[in-house]
Amino acid sequence: MELGTPDFQEGVVVTPEPDAAQSVYDAVGRQEFFDHLVDRFYEGVAEDPVLRSLYPKDLGPSRRRLAGFLAQYWGGPPHYSAERGHPRLWMRHAPFEIGVAERDAWMHHMRSALDEVDLPGDIRSAMLDYFESAATHLINKQPPAPPSDTRKLPLRQPS
Repeated sequence: MELGTPDFQEGVVVTPEPDAAQSVYDAVGRQEFFDHLVDRFYEGVAEDPVLRSLYPKDLGPSRRRLAGFLAQYWGGPPHYSAERGHPRLWMRHAPFEIGVAERDAWMHHMRSALDEVDLPGDIRSAMLDYFESAATHLINKQPPAPPSDTRKLPLRQPS
């Protein structure tokens, strides 16, 4: 049985746990998994009022790049780097204003996509940790400063 391929034992579907020496890429089903995950993610992005304007009209190239990057990051072949060079995530995202709202919306759609796939708990946790860290790292827009309070505080009179 191939890893990641369900097996039926006494009427129960059993998905084998990944071998410690096996990459996440192989454990989750290789490129097909990342293509599916990214498709689910972009279904949310396509309708998101916070994120949609940050992406080009045609989401196809963005889908391919993200799926390729994630596959490579999680142990797959280096096709992304061969095509686009070093990922340089911060530099590639610097032209876009990314604040907490954008990060939170992005994470919402990625969590939703992860909820739709069957992953071993340790891999799901590792992916969520990575996505949270990367999305937070890309924040380049600070929230507006609160308005200054121009009222004077009462001074305490010495006794």
